[in-house]
Formats: sequence, C-alpha cells, structure tokens
Amino acid sequence: MNKTSPDNHVAHDAATLIDEKIAALGDWRGATLARIRALIRQADPGVLEEVKWRGVPVWSHDGIICTGETYKSTVKMTFAKGASLDDTAGLFNASLEGNTRRAIDMHEGETIDEAALQALIRAAVELNQATVAKRAVKRPTTP
Repeated sequence: MNKTSPDNHVAHDAATLIDEKIAALGDWRGATLARIRALIRQADPGVLEEVKWRGVPVWSHDGIICTGETYKSTVKMTFAKGASLDDTAGLFNASLEGNTRRAIDMHEGETIDEAALQALIRAAVELNQATVAKRAVKRPTTP
C-alpha cells in the first residue's frame, strides 16, 4: 500500500522500507532482521508487514504479532501479547516484568531456535484470531 507523503512524492510501501532498513544496517543486525522476517513469513504466509513508530518493522495478522527493533548491540523482537503465549522453549529474555508484552533480545553471534520461534509466531497469530472471534461473538448483529 503506497501513501502520498506531505511533499506529494509517493512513499515506499512497508516491504520496501523494511528492505531498505535491512540493507542500510549492513551488518549482523540487518542479517538477523532479514532472517527473523523470513521466519515470520514462513510461519504465517498471510502476515501483513507495516512500518510504524519512526521506522520500526511491525508484523500483524488480526492484530500485532511482533515488532523488529534494532539497536546498537541488539535486535529485539517484541511480541504484543507475549505474556499470554506459552513459551515452552524459553525464547523470551526481555520485558519479562510486564503484564502484556514479552521480547526476545538477540545479540551478535547468537543463534535462535528457529522452529520454536515459528511456533511462537503461529501461537501469537492464533491468539489474535481468537481475540477477534471472541469480539465478533460479543457484538450483537443488526438486522
């Protein structure tokens, strides 16, 4: 989806902006973000890519699944409803004190259990879909 910027130039779509962010990083953070992105797309082919909050990649399906933030020494995946997900593999290692979000901080040279991450992504999608379905049931239908 392209949007027109205030100066009337057509802005890049989210996928292009994410591609550009990965390329601009040009180091392990870009490679890690690219791998995370590929895993998300494999786990949920229906995922929607967005860019929000000053260029942060966001992956959604019936609500936000997670974000992909990059910092000087960390790539952070923040799951919007992570506290409600069963993380049997123990991937969450940041933002553990909150009631809603959970995050995975990745550092240079670290590897992640890709199968467990994809299972977590699918669980986040299922939770979002269940939330949408629950809301739909509560809404009265109009004739």
